Amino acid sequence: MKDRNFLDTVMEFEQQLELLQQQYNDLKKYVAHMVEEHQAIQTENLHLRRRLEELMGEEENPTQDETTNTGKVSLLDIGEGYDNLARLYQEGFHVCHVHFGSLRKGEDCLFCLSFLNKQNG
Repeated sequence: MKDRNFLDTVMEFEQQLELLQQQYNDLKKYVAHMVEEHQAIQTENLHLRRRLEELMGEEENPTQDETTNTGKVSLLDIGEGYDNLARLYQEGFHVCHVHFGSLRKGEDCLFCLSFLNKQNG
């Protein structure tokens, strides 16, 4: 009878360990997601600060081209948009409609590459 009780105790302990392992894995996934999101927000914040500094500098020193072409979309503006998307892709973010803005984790994305090739062509 004692052997049976001991075996039950060991099996119960094993179930508790499995449950703890699952909780630990869930916590690791959550922390990884939060770190990824934090990094993305920091990167976006940095880019926004740089862009704001650029805009503030442009307001202080408007150029001849900016004052004469207000309200018109030029080919340079379109090229600038493409360059921004290509830069974001190089920095590790998706630019495709499927996963836009999420981290690529170092892997190439066929959707992004296809999109960038269409824009370039």
